[in-house]
Amino acid sequence: MEKEKLGELILDTQEGMYRMAKTLLRSDADCFDAIQEAILKAFSKIHTLRRDEFARTWLMRILMNECYTILRRNQKLVSMEEYPQKESAFEERRYTELYEALMELPREMRVCVTLYYLEGYSVKEVASLLEVTESTVKNRLSRARMRLRRILEGEQDFFSAGKTV
Repeated sequence: MEKEKLGELILDTQEGMYRMAKTLLRSDADCFDAIQEAILKAFSKIHTLRRDEFARTWLMRILMNECYTILRRNQKLVSMEEYPQKESAFEERRYTELYEALMELPREMRVCVTLYYLEGYSVKEVASLLEVTESTVKNRLSRARMRLRRILEGEQDFFSAGKTV
């Protein structure tokens, strides 16, 4: 693959890369760091890509590895939650109920849901990316759907419980 084509691929998949990074990392700064590192590694390791049709999957795998590296690094750091902080309006973001419910899922389920539903990978491709069997991916997706349903229905019950008709 030529560097120009890799650049085009990165531009075409930038939203998907952000969604994948956000699935694994909660901090936007960490997401942007992971994406930046993944892009640098992709350009420096472009010669390792054997077949151009797998470039999108290859790039996503590099990104996931970078996210896991950041997660490992962050586990070694002292949590800032221990220190009182004043939240700035810039950092405050509102996410949809579905996104918040998705973030409550275990990481393995979140990654499967993001790759399958948001990024459009097939079950076979997700299994290859995560290095698990197709039945594992199907099970994770099924369990994730059930958990999401329970979480979202639970929120609806909570909000409707306080209303009087």
